[in-house]
Amino acid sequence: MEERSEIIEKYKKKIESLKKHNNFYYIKDKPKISDSDYDNLKKEIIILEKKYKFLKKFGTVNQIIGAPPSNKFLKIKHLQPMLSLSNAFNKEDMRDFIKKINNFLNLKNENLELLAEPKIDGISATLIYEKGNLIRGLSRGDGSIGEDILENLKTLFSIPKKINAKDVPELLEIRCEVYIGKKDFFKIKDNFANPRNAAGGSLRQKNSNETSKIPLKYFAYGFGAVKPMIFKNQSEFLKKIKKWNFSTNPLSETVNGLDQIETKHREIDKLRSTLDYDIDGLVYKVNNINLQKRLGNTSNSPRWAIAYKFSAEKAVTKIKNIAIQVGRTGAITPVAKVDPVNVGGVVVSNATLHNEEEIQRKDIRIGDTIIIQRAGDVIPQVVSVDISKRDKSSTKYMFPKKCLCGAETKKELSKSTNKQDAVRRCFKGYDCKFIAKEKLKHIVSKEAFNIDGLGKKVIEQFWDLNLIKEPSDIFRLDYKKIKKLEGWGELSINNLKKAIDKSKMISLDKFIYSIGIRHIGQENAKILSSFFGSIKGFTKLFESKSRKKTLVNLVDLDGIGETQVYSIDNFFSNITNTRIIKDLIDKLIIKNYAVKNNDGKFSNKKLMFTGGFKNMSRSEAKAITENNGGKVLGSISKKLDFLVVGDSKPTQKKIDQAKQLNIKIILEKDWNKILNS
Repeated sequence: MEERSEIIEKYKKKIESLKKHNNFYYIKDKPKISDSDYDNLKKEIIILEKKYKFLKKFGTVNQIIGAPPSNKFLKIKHLQPMLSLSNAFNKEDMRDFIKKINNFLNLKNENLELLAEPKIDGISATLIYEKGNLIRGLSRGDGSIGEDILENLKTLFSIPKKINAKDVPELLEIRCEVYIGKKDFFKIKDNFANPRNAAGGSLRQKNSNETSKIPLKYFAYGFGAVKPMIFKNQSEFLKKIKKWNFSTNPLSETVNGLDQIETKHREIDKLRSTLDYDIDGLVYKVNNINLQKRLGNTSNSPRWAIAYKFSAEKAVTKIKNIAIQVGRTGAITPVAKVDPVNVGGVVVSNATLHNEEEIQRKDIRIGDTIIIQRAGDVIPQVVSVDISKRDKSSTKYMFPKKCLCGAETKKELSKSTNKQDAVRRCFKGYDCKFIAKEKLKHIVSKEAFNIDGLGKKVIEQFWDLNLIKEPSDIFRLDYKKIKKLEGWGELSINNLKKAIDKSKMISLDKFIYSIGIRHIGQENAKILSSFFGSIKGFTKLFESKSRKKTLVNLVDLDGIGETQVYSIDNFFSNITNTRIIKDLIDKLIIKNYAVKNNDGKFSNKKLMFTGGFKNMSRSEAKAITENNGGKVLGSISKKLDFLVVGDSKPTQKKIDQAKQLNIKIILEKDWNKILNS
């Protein structure tokens, strides 16, 4: 009888063989074995999996779809970025969403018309038409660059290859969500983990004949580039493309105000179990396209749309232990280790406890029976404790006062509220190995360096093997050592090398965001990038004397406050932090800040606003300034070119200061003339 170790060895060899032949077939188009031999190999693996359940921990044959797609498809930049959506989970979140829109647009009416449509749990793609002819089809990719999957998308016969209509724009980009119906998935479920994986894997096959065998469907839901723009609102766009034979979701409709939003949400929530496709909420979009343009986008999501997720799934379980995790900013987060439980189709064994105050407020203890909930992709959280089931010998949980590295932790005093922070933190920065590891995970993430193939699990593995301890180590990896590791072959190593080499060139704002200074998010990083202009300017923060002078000037920037300035000073006062960032810079090519519009109305000009405007909010005025190449400051100084004075309650002190410094004052009527000129 075979030993367990022999069975595992045999299984691993067969899996490796399958992957190798997948590579010959899908990547090189040169199969080395016949189809029947390939099928027999796959069958042998399935028999082993069924016979020996302990093989499950090594994965399953069903998780191997085709071959890694990293360099199969041509990478192409999107005409317009495919942004992700921010999320709402309850009525208050939606109220906040509407309030922000009204504030930005300076509107008083809460009953803004929105288009509601089901949020399909599928794979995003975009279709580009020139003069009605389908010329390109791209995957979402990282939102900026997608993969050319046109031939695979063409296998969906319901996607029009040509739009036969007189009024079709010269350039039309249709955004869509590709999915597999529940009934169709049931027929092929033995080959895939879930419907979304099936759709994703099928769209990324090199051979479009393989894609054509999968019953893919799609819904068109939005647009990217359109020239000339012929649509006035989102609902009109959907009606028009439906006439052009695109598949649109019949459940989409317009709503006005919170009451209708809630009614629509409840209605679709009740319906979702009867639908032949998976949805996890509704997307609400401002219907008026002109208002969408005015609202614009933040760094990663449109201001005019939101995904309102369905109510959280709940389950009852028991806390086995409470573990402490250290985040990249030093935050000490307690996590409940619970008996595994199924919550909305996902087996959960961890739940966040947020912070020390949360544990005290809910009196959460080890051994407690608890209710946990999971909303969308959010980490499960503890809702409540069932005190009636608590053991009599139970004792209160004492939150540790030290970090896992042994350093004392403390709660900061908030600069803005003057109250003590709820979160306890370690302040050792890169000197704490737990913070250092989390900072590495942040640096390689999609929003930062975006290094494909170097995810959180790989960082953990390379950290434990001492291959990566600091960010600069990423760019001097020992690939010979990596090649000896299980699961790392020639192809995966070459892909990693390419991804790392590509990431060496990075924009200044992404670099600033990536190094993980507390309170410096993507928007703040863009403001700082605009201020410094180049990495040479940014390095003034490294030396104590030049840093003090620079920080004084940072306060002038609109969007950078005392909290951010204090955090930057704290970060670069740490010698280890500064050394590590210097070492990282030496390995990179950091691109200078690119002015949004060199030929704009406010190109290279510095503006400040005081008072309210009749037709727009301060936020919109700021966005217009930046889109026209200008910079918005937060205080009066000699650097200022213009003080723009709104009709409603301007600050007289600022006007007087501007006059003393001979700064040109622009009244609201003059501002409107400039914009309309």
